[in-house]
Amino acid sequence: MTTPKNDELLFCALGGSGEIGMNVNLYGHAGRWLMVDCGITFADPAYPGIDVILPDLAFIEDRRDALAGIVITHGHEDHIGALPYLAEDLGVPIYASPFAAGLIRGKLEEEGNASRVTLRVVQPGERFEVGPFAVTMVELAHSIPQPNALLVETKSGRVFHTGDWKLDPDPVIGKPSSAEALTAIGDKGVDVLVCDSTNVFNLEASGSESSVRRGLAETIAKARGRVVVTTFASNAARLQTLADVAAETGRKLCVTGRSLDRIIRVAKACGYFKNFPEPLDPEAAMRLPRNKLLVVATGGQGEPRAALARIAEGTHPIALESGDTVIFSSKQIPGNEVAIGRIQNILASRGVEMVTERQAHVHVSGHPGRPELAQMYKWIRPTTLLPVHGEMRHLMEQARFSLAEGIERTLVQTDGTLVRLAPGPAEKIGHVEVGRLVLDGDVILPADGTTINERRKLALNGQISVAIARRGGKLVGSPQVRVNGVPVEEDRATFIEEAAEAAAEVMRQPPRDTDKLREALRLAVRRTATRWTGKKPVVDVLLIDA
Repeated sequence: MTTPKNDELLFCALGGSGEIGMNVNLYGHAGRWLMVDCGITFADPAYPGIDVILPDLAFIEDRRDALAGIVITHGHEDHIGALPYLAEDLGVPIYASPFAAGLIRGKLEEEGNASRVTLRVVQPGERFEVGPFAVTMVELAHSIPQPNALLVETKSGRVFHTGDWKLDPDPVIGKPSSAEALTAIGDKGVDVLVCDSTNVFNLEASGSESSVRRGLAETIAKARGRVVVTTFASNAARLQTLADVAAETGRKLCVTGRSLDRIIRVAKACGYFKNFPEPLDPEAAMRLPRNKLLVVATGGQGEPRAALARIAEGTHPIALESGDTVIFSSKQIPGNEVAIGRIQNILASRGVEMVTERQAHVHVSGHPGRPELAQMYKWIRPTTLLPVHGEMRHLMEQARFSLAEGIERTLVQTDGTLVRLAPGPAEKIGHVEVGRLVLDGDVILPADGTTINERRKLALNGQISVAIARRGGKLVGSPQVRVNGVPVEEDRATFIEEAAEAAAEVMRQPPRDTDKLREALRLAVRRTATRWTGKKPVVDVLLIDA
């Protein structure tokens, strides 16, 4: 089942179906596989000490000789973020638009493997071949330059893979979607539409990027002091809008955040930002009158090391005070509410005024609402819809919505589901290995492996170390106990005495077998901790022969 036949077209998501983020999709035909995107997702508290989660590509790594290449739809982290860590081992070319390629190249250079990964630049609208797959980049609109849908053609069928998209008649940067071009694709027949599901619950269209300018200009014009706007770094159109609004409202522009610097550099290299002003550095910006400064900062999702967090905490060269304004020109990504709320509370305590999309028109989404989905269905007219890029509730809702809009068939799959798209009606034919990896420092580990499970236990219960010196099997001196993260703050010394006495009691009649002795000591100390705290800490035992 996992070797595509010459007359069939397969599909399998290794990430991004049943979740938002970490998008990896495979198409199989004539013995070969094509990968579309290779992204990351960001960790939550279930992964202590972890910032980045990667897809487990074991399935395709075991078949790397059959992998023809990787095609990238656009340059967002959830579509390209895993490439610096995983692409070299896959050993195949990466095909990307100039803007996405610029971002990927920078990431590969930072990781030190740019010379060992082949990166091929493909222009929007270009048709190219990757093994038995003919792929055409079809430029749509999204919250980043040069987002592309992919028309994937094989001898067995034609697939229109949307990537992330919206309909925007005036996108500020880039071209609006072409109704004529999309209709022409539909006229030739599309077997399967693989479609973004993120905003399927939105009853209205997402709105044009150009419409945000007025809301931002009105909000910034009313501000009395310094203004900080935080937005997604990759939204180059929003950066251009903010530069224009700064000039319109008589403010100088300061940009702070490494990812913003990277986006500006790549955008200029791709021919955008021709009239973009040279931003002030933070030190020069702080010398301006407060009502003459507009700062664009990273960190709108509550990232603790981003510029906005450091500004809020007073550890950044940009300082805010009572009467200043922070505008959140972005949407809260589900799961980030607590982190964002923490920063907003710090800002509020300083008397900083805050504006979000709930108070003013300062943001539009980059994903399609129901009217846009319905329009895409009418243009492409697929036989079958395959929802992707969403949690299960999003996938199921788009399936229901598309049927109501006249799509003939839908198939809801999740990560690991192997689907035969052609010949015949799309159907599930099996399941392949999927999972998550974590980037822990410079090391890639299984997300639910020994290291992370041990760290979870430490985070939940704390840790106790017990050192025992013995001679001839008898205790020498007293057991030494050290406690980390166990809730015994008020009477720590007494607890340590009792834990040491529990260990000493075991040593009065110690088992002869060393492993049994170590286990008896561990259980005795843990029972003491459980009696005191109700917790079961990790207990490490060190035996020293004196």
